[in-house]
Amino acid sequence: MKSRPNIVLILADDMGFSDLGAYGGEIATPNLDALARAGTRFSHFYNTARCSPSRASLLTGLHPHQTGIGILTNNDAPRGYPGNLNQRCATLGETLKAAGYATCLSGKWHLATEMHVPNDTWPTRRGFERFFGTLTGCGSFYAPGTLTRGESDASHEFEDPTFFYTDAIASHGEEFVREKAAAGDPFFLYAAFTAPHWPLHAPEEDVARYEGRFDAGWDRLREERMQRLIEEGILPAGTRLSERDPTQPAWDEADEKAWEVSRMQAYAAQIERMDRGIGKIVEALKAGGVFENTIILFLSDNGASPETLPQFELERFIERTDILPRATRDGRAMRIGNTPDIVPGGEDTYASYGRAWANLSNTPFRYYKRWVHEGGIATPLIIHWPAGELPAGRIVDHPAQLVDIVPTLLEATGALYPPPGLDRDIEPLEGRSLIAALRGETIPLRPLFWEHTGNAAIRSGDWKLVREEPNDWELYDLSTDRTELHDLAAQRPDIVAALKAEWEAWAARVGVIPWDVTLDIYRQRGLEPVQAAG
Repeated sequence: MKSRPNIVLILADDMGFSDLGAYGGEIATPNLDALARAGTRFSHFYNTARCSPSRASLLTGLHPHQTGIGILTNNDAPRGYPGNLNQRCATLGETLKAAGYATCLSGKWHLATEMHVPNDTWPTRRGFERFFGTLTGCGSFYAPGTLTRGESDASHEFEDPTFFYTDAIASHGEEFVREKAAAGDPFFLYAAFTAPHWPLHAPEEDVARYEGRFDAGWDRLREERMQRLIEEGILPAGTRLSERDPTQPAWDEADEKAWEVSRMQAYAAQIERMDRGIGKIVEALKAGGVFENTIILFLSDNGASPETLPQFELERFIERTDILPRATRDGRAMRIGNTPDIVPGGEDTYASYGRAWANLSNTPFRYYKRWVHEGGIATPLIIHWPAGELPAGRIVDHPAQLVDIVPTLLEATGALYPPPGLDRDIEPLEGRSLIAALRGETIPLRPLFWEHTGNAAIRSGDWKLVREEPNDWELYDLSTDRTELHDLAAQRPDIVAALKAEWEAWAARVGVIPWDVTLDIYRQRGLEPVQAAG
């Protein structure tokens, strides 16, 4: 009888569809590329368009609305989402721990409203025996807010001048893997990196490696990525590249080109450093003799982010000490914003890379994080498991989404669901296993559903009905129009009506709270509508 596989689930934060080399990008990601080309790549895999909802869905096999986290971790109860993992869901940590697995989270949690007092929404209370990381959604890579080890404050650890959060996440995961491999215990590592989410923090030597790499600008680089996506087999020949985001200038007309390039260099350096950390975890698996029988999964929590900094009024932004330090560790003032006088990378900078570069990251799609058009929800998914007898180098075109990950891992490990011993009622899983698809078999299609801040979509076969709140529904045939360029809603009102009715039935069943209700909650608090989105 084969031993049960170990699980290493790796999540990137705000990384676009085509940033990895194996998905057409020009960023150096040799470790992930090697896993991709020796394993399986999905071309139609989807997240939920935002960090907290994606993490909730990924870990529970439910739609985020069912878990209590429909937007982010703001507490909008009783009318809105509570922003906490509720008791009606079980995490992969709980499920695999009950099955005899050692469990560890290294990195970002972002599933708890209360980030300072341990409670039943913390990872240590939801199945993760070990936890080193952050409870908040983002922050400095040099001095991350809410840094926690177990259930204790760990902020003293970043006083070490060599501390860098991406490295620390990888090191903690590597240590766990080496220990459990040596002990012969089956284990589950959830490595949740914060790269490449803003701020653009990267050591100078990492940024310098990208000198000249992005000088051609976003227009030509989008075209080059598109060609490589086709060459890699991720997209079929004939797929049309979407036009540049109409709000952004052509590269030839862009101001401050050197500064613009520096932003993309820092972003790329963040991803390369994450890849390097993943390589250390892979080496630990190999050194422990468990690489072949470890299921390694890699994906991103949403599409690339067009967000600018500060996100809202500077005075209110700097109040978020969980994401923004008051000063650097050596006492320098923080320089916040996307302006040419702030060249990103250093600890005292707080910047993002902007909408035009996010448009490159999401090649060939339109839109970004928070939207449920393809640019917001399409993610790379790499699965590598040699002992599972998966055909090497396959690209799976079967459409699937986050709710399918838990059932896949349950089939692979034999773990029971609901996990025994929880002593509470758990919602049934929403997805299904992808093991057959990984092995080259055809499995029936099922509708896929999304809702986030009023943006909504359903994909049924090749048809996708999608809406950007507050606009009308759009309809696309993804078999010929993956980049959503030709809206067929007016030509096929029958399909629009059928899919809309199916989406509305799903929304009622899983507890989608209408966006107007959430907006009203914030108006009654005297807050701006933009704050309702988190």
